[in-house]
Amino acid sequence: MAVQIKRAYEPAEAADGVRVLVDRLWPRGLAREQAHIDHWLKDLAPSDGLRRWFGHDPVKWPEFRRRYLEELAGGRPGLSLLRETVRTVDVTLVYAARDPLHNNAIVLLEWLNHQDEAIP
Repeated sequence: MAVQIKRAYEPAEAADGVRVLVDRLWPRGLAREQAHIDHWLKDLAPSDGLRRWFGHDPVKWPEFRRRYLEELAGGRPGLSLLRETVRTVDVTLVYAARDPLHNNAIVLLEWLNHQDEAIP
């Protein structure tokens, strides 16, 4: 099945499949009815300390990516639900960050795509 990422503020579409919010915080100013979120897996988000340290600074991206992959490798309860869901239906990882190139959903998608391989 396909996995894609999408910003929470973009309109939901039928092609999104199951929409999974992967942020620790609910997207600011977005009504729950508007978001069309099927699962909110807060525990898949980076730790609060890592999230605050990163602050969406692209200069910190390589180190953020490395640290977040380490956190994912340590295991999270929501990972098993996400893996099972991905095996059966299309999934959209939903995030709120403004930067479409430097956000936790990008790293989580990478982790999902390479879960059986070592990620540098």
